[in-house]
Amino acid sequence: MNAVTSFLPYAVAAWLFGIGLYGIATSRNFIHLVGCLGVCQSATYVLLLGLGYRWGSIAPIFYDHPPGTPAVDPVMQALVLTDIVVGATLTALLLVLTIQAYKRGGSLDPEKLRPMRAGGKSGRDPGSSRVRDPERSAP
Repeated sequence: MNAVTSFLPYAVAAWLFGIGLYGIATSRNFIHLVGCLGVCQSATYVLLLGLGYRWGSIAPIFYDHPPGTPAVDPVMQALVLTDIVVGATLTALLLVLTIQAYKRGGSLDPEKLRPMRAGGKSGRDPGSSRVRDPERSAP
C-alpha cells in the first residue's frame, strides 16, 4: 500500500463534501438543495468505508475462513448502512417539506419565500392555498 492509495478515500470524501457544500451554498431551488445535501452525506459513506478498510483483508464473513484471518471492520460497514438509512429518511422528509413549501409559497426558490409568522397575517388570498405575492399582483 502506498501513500497515494491510503490517502485517496479521504481526498474523495473531502471533494464530495466540498462539492455538496458548494451546491448547498449556491442553490436556488429546494430540490437541488436536497440533492446537494445527499452529496454531502455520501462523503460520510466514503469516509467511514475508508476508515474501516484494511488492505489484504476479507469481508467479515467467516463461514469458510480459518480463525485469525484479517477482515475489514464490520462496525464501519454497519455505520455506513445506518447512515444510508438515515440519509434516505432525511431526503424523503426534506422533499415532503419542499412540496409543502411549494404549495404554500408557490415557489421553490428560497429567496422568494417569505418567513411564516405565527398568529399574524399570512399573506394568503381568501380561499386560496397560495401566498399572495405583492410584486406579482402590482399593476
